[in-house]
Amino acid sequence: MLIKIAFNLTVELVLQDTNLLTVESHPFHLHGYNFFVVGTGIDPAKDPAKYNLVDPPERNMVGVPTCGWAAMRFRADNPGVWFMHCHLEVHTGWGLKTAFVVENGKGGNQSILPPPKDLPPC
Repeated sequence: MLIKIAFNLTVELVLQDTNLLTVESHPFHLHGYNFFVVGTGIDPAKDPAKYNLVDPPERNMVGVPTCGWAAMRFRADNPGVWFMHCHLEVHTGWGLKTAFVVENGKGGNQSILPPPKDLPPC
């Protein structure tokens, strides 16, 4: 699945694990970005109070606990196609993956460079 994102948009994702049969957390990684982990937990009654928008840790991977959730936030300021996936390889095959298409911005430093003139055609 591809998700199109406008340049410079603030994106917040909440990843949830609903598996009751294993005790395996999911280490999710997003290529092309560091992100802020604004919350994690397993108790829906108490965890929202721990949501942290003031000084969240910056990471490039977040662990989604078994039967729990993790929320991440980033600014889409790096145009291109970026893969997000569970780092357990078999889980990627199960569909725990997606890609973000971050659109170009308006300025020269906010857009993907064109291919080199000597790049051979496919």
